[in-house]
Amino acid sequence: MQHSGNPIIRHKFTADPTALVFNDRIYLYTGHDEAPPGTEAYVMHDWCCFSSDDLLHWEEHTDVLKATDFSWASGGAYATSIIQRNGRFYWYAAVNHKTISGSAIGVAVSSTPTGKFEDPLQAALITRDMLPPTDNEKINLDPSVIVDDDGMAYIFWGNKTCHYAALQDNLLGIAGTIKTLPLPGFEEGAHIHKRNGWYYLSYGYGMPEKVAYAMSRSIHGPWDFKGILNELAGNCATNRPCIIDFRECSYFFYHNGGLKDGGSHRRSVCVNELFYNENGTMQRVIMTSEGVMV
Repeated sequence: MQHSGNPIIRHKFTADPTALVFNDRIYLYTGHDEAPPGTEAYVMHDWCCFSSDDLLHWEEHTDVLKATDFSWASGGAYATSIIQRNGRFYWYAAVNHKTISGSAIGVAVSSTPTGKFEDPLQAALITRDMLPPTDNEKINLDPSVIVDDDGMAYIFWGNKTCHYAALQDNLLGIAGTIKTLPLPGFEEGAHIHKRNGWYYLSYGYGMPEKVAYAMSRSIHGPWDFKGILNELAGNCATNRPCIIDFRECSYFFYHNGGLKDGGSHRRSVCVNELFYNENGTMQRVIMTSEGVMV
């Protein structure tokens, strides 16, 4: 048995994890912090992809997607979410829009989990003018997508306010009305997953961000707030959870400022095991420098 160690990626700064399991391998997608030491601002141009079959050894896959691969984007490679359906991989990403004020969400598609990913719409999926009037230019951050058991897909996202909507069958458009979810302390970093008939919506709670979560028997709610899932992550003001099952265990990915010169703008992805109680609630995650034992 070996420990993975945390952070799990040590040769560069990574943030905002999203992951999927495909062909018995974990594919981990992250943001890429490039702010020089002493610079306290988000400098994020592209995303990273790593894969592993044991949570110990991670292979890097380069040149998968950058913010300006969306021709309508001016930059800002923020948090993402990836899903697989019908042999294709759909990667939803938050960026800065070039001509519409504020952040926006696009989708890039590939026939393989390592890309290269391309923008089939050549336009944003979600822009600020699609929402009720707001002064919050960061409102369209941190998408999270789920394909439900009936084949319907839904996207959750937001900053300060959580929104959700159904997706069209082709996963490339919004179907119906964009709705708002009243969640206590919602800051950003939504993550949606489902297990044993329960829907779980985890998110950054307060600022600096802990991670809290709510549960529901329906994707449309009502949502029952369950409290804190993960405490403050050291010297990093933000957090963004990702929860997956792999080989009969559940794992909680997050980021902290754990590398040398790390911090809120030089973050690093970590992983610890996640445990459920008999009633379906999740136990508070214990963050460790040892990581997971496999």
